[in-house]
Amino acid sequence: MKKLNGYMKGVNLGGWISQYREAKKEHFESFITEDDIAKIAGWGMDHVRLPIDYMVLEDDDKPFEYKEEGFRYIDSCIRWCEKYNLNIILDLHKAPGYAFYSLKENKLFEDEHMQQRFIRLWQEFARRYLNYRDNLVFELLNEIVEPDSSRWNRLSKRAIAGIREIDENRTIIVGGNHYNSVNTLHELDRIDDDNIVYTFHFYEPHIFTHQKAGWEPLLKDLEFEVCYPSGEDIYRAYLSKGSEFINRYVFDKTVDKEFLRNFLKPAIDFARERDVILYCGEYGVIDKAPMDSSLKWHRDISELFIEYGIGRAVWTYKLMDFPLVDKDSVIRNMDLVKIVST
Repeated sequence: MKKLNGYMKGVNLGGWISQYREAKKEHFESFITEDDIAKIAGWGMDHVRLPIDYMVLEDDDKPFEYKEEGFRYIDSCIRWCEKYNLNIILDLHKAPGYAFYSLKENKLFEDEHMQQRFIRLWQEFARRYLNYRDNLVFELLNEIVEPDSSRWNRLSKRAIAGIREIDENRTIIVGGNHYNSVNTLHELDRIDDDNIVYTFHFYEPHIFTHQKAGWEPLLKDLEFEVCYPSGEDIYRAYLSKGSEFINRYVFDKTVDKEFLRNFLKPAIDFARERDVILYCGEYGVIDKAPMDSSLKWHRDISELFIEYGIGRAVWTYKLMDFPLVDKDSVIRNMDLVKIVST
């Protein structure tokens, strides 16, 4: 399959200018620094994915007026990446009127004003970073959740057209519905543009990668430990949780590398059918999972990504429940770092 060269092994910078606890200058200027980018490059990574929340760049009471201080953080990251030979993906993690974690409040897909803000923000990115070429990629929006893909198809094509008015050749990443599921990629409209890459996220099986996650009502008090690979004993414990649990999370009698391969199949089939490039923008395991199992899962999924030529960025560099390093940027487990940077 086709590859996104220069974006084969990377890491997310979650928690910095997206999903931060407090919008304070002290946080923005210290959470990620040049030393962190140097560290990531030293591991052998070739890129970072930078999640961005629009509020860093634009206030709701001053739409279309962009904040230079917010762009300064992005500019610094791009400059550091240039210095250490890393490529970068600008991922709009929260857009005006949309975030994957506030579904009841989202207005983007029915509000034309919000859509104009979304498109204009991407045009602002296109203008500011026009002179950067293959070392910088745009990702339109993180983890769409809609009843179907029709409204996202319309808006994504408008955003791409808006970018193309300014930059004809920028590589643009588009993801599928339902949290970038592999199973919804086929719902995306065909776009006659050679510089479109299609992304998915991979956290399967969810009861392993998100076990005891505080934001997951059915998993936060999970009374048994889920290991990987796993077999009949864990499957029986899974079945004992009942229909609501089973309908929400997919599991099997044997969960191993072939289980992961089968889960990837819809994405592989999509890429081959359309002759397009695939990219996995997020994958990872929560720090509450057994480390030995986490290493085995990361090794298996990384080998599958390499086998199929799929670029990927692990979630995430610092904290955020899926860390490679702690709050002081000290490596949590060197074996994990070696696996995800191979």
